[in-house]
Amino acid sequence: MKKSIPVNVKRRGRPATGQDPVSAVRLPANLTDEIDEWASKHGAESRSEAIRRLVELGLKSKGK
Repeated sequence: MKKSIPVNVKRRGRPATGQDPVSAVRLPANLTDEIDEWASKHGAESRSEAIRRLVELGLKSKGK
């Protein structure tokens, strides 16, 4: 008879840190610097938060 597999098996690798899917992008150094500057002026706690907020602002704008 086969042994049953334990229910609480530890998974290999880094543990999940959030529920949202990751969207990775490559940015030129000068754009990264501008994002970091914007983040410090607008109270974003991380570069990721700054990018999310900037994307949301861009999507809400009714520009050309």
